[in-house]
Amino acid sequence: MAYTTVDGIALHYEDLGAGRPLVFLHGWGTSGRVWDAQAADLMADHRVITLDWRGCGRSERPADGYTISRLAGDVLEFVDALGLDRPVMIGSSIAGAFIIEAALAAPDRFGAIIPVDAGVHHFCGRQGAMDKLLAGLRADRAGTLADFVPHWYRPGASTAMIDWTVAQLLESTFRIDGLVVDQAGYDPRERVAALRVPTHFLHGELDTEVPLSVPRELAALIPGSRLTVIDGAGHMAQQDQADRFTAALRAALSDLL
Repeated sequence: MAYTTVDGIALHYEDLGAGRPLVFLHGWGTSGRVWDAQAADLMADHRVITLDWRGCGRSERPADGYTISRLAGDVLEFVDALGLDRPVMIGSSIAGAFIIEAALAAPDRFGAIIPVDAGVHHFCGRQGAMDKLLAGLRADRAGTLADFVPHWYRPGASTAMIDWTVAQLLESTFRIDGLVVDQAGYDPRERVAALRVPTHFLHGELDTEVPLSVPRELAALIPGSRLTVIDGAGHMAQQDQADRFTAALRAALSDLL
């Protein structure tokens, strides 16, 4: 079990294998454990680092900093703290925004970025939906998450896997809800054309949280970027179609590096 300090906060990470460093960032409220299947495979020929970002998993739960900008800053500090040389950053869901912002701020620090089922601008302007979700979380967090999380997975996904995801969210601090607020005003589309880090989007075919139109639009805006669609996968493609996702990730890495 490893920890490093970023912005005065102890962040937990796992560091496995050797070779080109791959840094995996989980989505809202879960943990680095969502990447277990990929870590088990890729550690054979890569250095695989899975991070629990602030407020989640086994990392500390500070009172503030739950914005896309601050989390992108944490990503940059984490890369420096571990002395990583141009790692590939893989970010699921909202963490796709973290790595895009980090790459825009410091393109020389990264070898490539791979946003996975990333919402990015999809929630911008949807204040009513965000307010409804926040009200539900405040009134009945457990019940709201129990209703919300199953939609992250493809039809027929394991109930145990969904329940485990809900448990991770309940263990995270409620302060991560600040990211729900932040997403309602986040739209980097006017800036992403300046992105000069190799970019490859991976996205579940059956993702109902973030439609395929989102990565398609972004891939068209970012010079040289590509998109791979994971057949039969939902929003948590790395879990509900783990083998297909890992194969697609390996192909993307071969294409990018």
